[in-house]
Amino acid sequence: MYRFLLTPRWWGINVFVVLAIPFCIFMGSWQLGRFEDRVQDHETATAPQDPARREAARPLTELLPVDKATVGDQTTVSGRYADQLLVPERKLDDREGFYVLTLLRTDDGKALPVVRGWLPGDPDTAKVPAPPTGRVTVTGALQAAESVGSNGVSGRSGWPEGQTGAISAATLLNLVPYDVYDAWVTLNEGDSGMRAVPVSAPQGTGLDLKAFQNLGYTAEWFAFVGFVIFMWFRLLRREVELARDAELGLVPEDEDRDAEGERKPQPSPSGV
Repeated sequence: MYRFLLTPRWWGINVFVVLAIPFCIFMGSWQLGRFEDRVQDHETATAPQDPARREAARPLTELLPVDKATVGDQTTVSGRYADQLLVPERKLDDREGFYVLTLLRTDDGKALPVVRGWLPGDPDTAKVPAPPTGRVTVTGALQAAESVGSNGVSGRSGWPEGQTGAISAATLLNLVPYDVYDAWVTLNEGDSGMRAVPVSAPQGTGLDLKAFQNLGYTAEWFAFVGFVIFMWFRLLRREVELARDAELGLVPEDEDRDAEGERKPQPSPSGV
């Protein structure tokens, strides 16, 4: 009854099933791994950092350009504070406030944006502590340049004088007369009584749409495994029923098949 499994047609079906199942399992496992990696990156990026376990600060030049691997790393930079700007519409613990951003002129002439801290309320230069004078050395977490939509950055333009909506070289070059690093640093401890700004998770590490797309693809690939197995059993059952009916002489003439499960050739009207 099962001799039809040895026909070329069923050899092709069986080979397809044997190859399709492990391929679907591999792709589903790969997508699941991608989702788990994103979850782990998100947990690592958002977990509070224990000051006692921070890695030793490294010079800024060793960490540039900023990428996913260096975001949040500790860096130390020396120079003199110059222009100071306020970054409004920044929340901390669900309270509205603003960052105090001061540009640190380094020995090579370029400036590094340094977020010295956060203050609640509307931006007001009168209540912002003045930056330290003279040469200073700052230590903090390296951050990537901001873009609209990341870390709560507003797409609004036309900020008042002395304010900026995003911390990036492209934005700051229009506000100061010197070159700016395309990165910034948040101090480990707020300066002059201000609250320290937490390290922001790098882009691509959050549980965003792409992460859940990976999870959806995982379900699809494993569903394909079930579909392939279901269709194989359905075809097998159909062939077994046809073979059994043929043995009992119950198969209609137009569906008559030979012992191997192949349709018998029908004679032509001319009898040739």
